[in-house]
Amino acid sequence: MTTIAYDAKRLVRNRTGLGNYSRTLVGDLQRTLPSSCRLLLYAPDRGSDDLREQVKEDQRTQYVYPTAAHSSIARALWRSWGIVKDLKRDRVDIYHGLSGELPIGIHAAGIKTVVTIHDLIFLRHPEYYNPIDAAVYRAKFLLTCREADRIIAISECTKRDIMEYGAVDASRIDVVYQSCAGRFSTTLTQDALEDTRRRLNLPARFILNVGTIEERKNIMLAVRALPMIDSQIHLVVVGRRTKYTAKVENEAKRLGVADRLHILSGIGDDDLQAVYRSAETFVYPSRYEGFGIPIIEAIQTGLPVVACTGSCLEEAGGPDCFYVSPDDPPMLAGALRQTLMGAGGRTERIARCQKYVKRFENTSTAQQVAKIYSKL
Repeated sequence: MTTIAYDAKRLVRNRTGLGNYSRTLVGDLQRTLPSSCRLLLYAPDRGSDDLREQVKEDQRTQYVYPTAAHSSIARALWRSWGIVKDLKRDRVDIYHGLSGELPIGIHAAGIKTVVTIHDLIFLRHPEYYNPIDAAVYRAKFLLTCREADRIIAISECTKRDIMEYGAVDASRIDVVYQSCAGRFSTTLTQDALEDTRRRLNLPARFILNVGTIEERKNIMLAVRALPMIDSQIHLVVVGRRTKYTAKVENEAKRLGVADRLHILSGIGDDDLQAVYRSAETFVYPSRYEGFGIPIIEAIQTGLPVVACTGSCLEEAGGPDCFYVSPDDPPMLAGALRQTLMGAGGRTERIARCQKYVKRFENTSTAQQVAKIYSKL
């Protein structure tokens, strides 16, 4: 039996981003890998029950926790260093770091390693990070590049960054696009849509954005484009608030569109799907991303998309989305007008986008990862 281990910290703790990637991939691998494979999920603690239970234990899948690490510092040290002893104890053959990290000393222990690197924004745009955090992330990245047998990049953009900043040869890197659960492609009843609209007080017509409200995500661009779009059209932003949110709201007041900006935080997946289904178009003006899952979710729900150039968003959305400069509000406004109801070619464009994003749905990603394991 082959034993494959996973870094499950984000799987049991994070509700977005790295957490979604971990849960979706491991869940798909449970169904894809042969029965001769045992899956061990190493987490510093049990995390959140609802997240952990999305990847259920069975005869060949088990969670593993540190037995002697009782403080947060001890658990962090276990994940970065002490875990190697447990991996050897459990006779692990392959260890997969799902969030860009590998434990110190794992290569010397003779355990084969795979690591998924999502982005190197802390190197490409360090201005968005605390200098100490950026330095720690850089040190971990360089260590991981030395320890890893295979590196998975979630986009060609991320692969180029790994080669540039880590001096890694292209032959060690596999591009495997991030899987995206198909839950947003399912339909909702009209009653469910109306219930969400009423409870969240959604406007009749709106442009949607989903993602943490931070400077790198650049939602300010959409706010500055809003005065150039029909006054019936509002902007709904779904995401966690940061200090940047106040700047966005103040700019909306300055431009006289504060009544057309709606910020929602802390909503669940069911409501999020209904918000997607209620929107008219989707905007994602981020300056830099490792991939851009919200674009795929939007397309799955039948929305046209306008995003920004400069990173990997063209890879996520395909050739039939609109892409604009991250510093040009009139250009964004013009593109958004071409995606609103009644715009020429809108239906055909959406259909082509939906065909394009099929490549990111579930098991094809797991099959590619399984092939990487088999090579090791």
